[in-house]
Amino acid sequence: MTSFFVLTLSSQDLSQLYEKVNPAVVVIFTQEAKLESNGGITKTITSEGLGSGFMVSDTEIITASHVVDIAEQLRVRFLDGEVIPAKVISTFKTADVALIKLEFPKKNAVTVSFGDSDQLKIGEQIFIVGAPFGYSHSLSSGYVSGIIRNKKGKNPFTQTEFIQTDAAINTGNSGGPMFNMTGEVIGVVSQILTKSGGFEGIGFAATANITKNLMTNNRTPWLGFDAFPLVGKTKRLFNVPQNSGLLVQRVVFGSILHKMGLQGGDTEIIIDGQKLIIGGDIILAFNDIIFDFTDDTLIRLGELGKNLKPTDPLEIKVLRDGKIILLKR
Repeated sequence: MTSFFVLTLSSQDLSQLYEKVNPAVVVIFTQEAKLESNGGITKTITSEGLGSGFMVSDTEIITASHVVDIAEQLRVRFLDGEVIPAKVISTFKTADVALIKLEFPKKNAVTVSFGDSDQLKIGEQIFIVGAPFGYSHSLSSGYVSGIIRNKKGKNPFTQTEFIQTDAAINTGNSGGPMFNMTGEVIGVVSQILTKSGGFEGIGFAATANITKNLMTNNRTPWLGFDAFPLVGKTKRLFNVPQNSGLLVQRVVFGSILHKMGLQGGDTEIIIDGQKLIIGGDIILAFNDIIFDFTDDTLIRLGELGKNLKPTDPLEIKVLRDGKIILLKR
């Protein structure tokens, strides 16, 4: 009798919490340029994507990096059906968190607050709100199954911290909030481990604390490109004339680097099981910082990005068709 009463009370609490936080959850529609190969002919097509997010102010929304980091267009749909265009402000690919901003404020915006994810314990109940397969504002619940931390050092580009959960996560959930049982955001839905392509009981969310740290203390401007570090074997294959470089795969139309003339690739290949887009520029340096895939260099690049103002000069040295050229803003 007692067990039944506790279960019923818990169910009621979750329903009330959902009604409280649900208006802060949004659906994000994206458009991006994508290479498609057919019969040996490669062409660029427009690909549409779907994700989730949540409001932290009347103009700012947190989501997952992989949802928006190469998007050329963003539209945000709210619970009341209103749709507002948005733009990317900052992303961190490894941590898989991003900040986007609406083109104009959302009237009567409902926002949610972050909790302290360091206080999470394995076995705690959580719930997720998002748009799995486009079914917007869907709820799934479960428990914290584990916490994976890698916050050592000051390098913002390699810091990660994920919450493992058994709450159902599917395509469209990415970027949505994971809540504790007081309605605080303690994670940003990231990815799943799967063999079938569907949810199999193991999902991950970037922690609230890593998200807060990167989006406040270490926020860097979104430059609008997708790149792959060339080190070791790949550095030699591409004849990079220094310890390492950044292979530019895609450049978002209208982004800072696109306006500077940076060029992406046009051919897909596979090297050691890794799919790459080649044919684009290889970045060798940002301003006076020679690119090297080390903590010291990445920390310096993080500081450059964090302090970079819209009117500040920016120079990028690239390797293009065997020649070193300089791109300037």
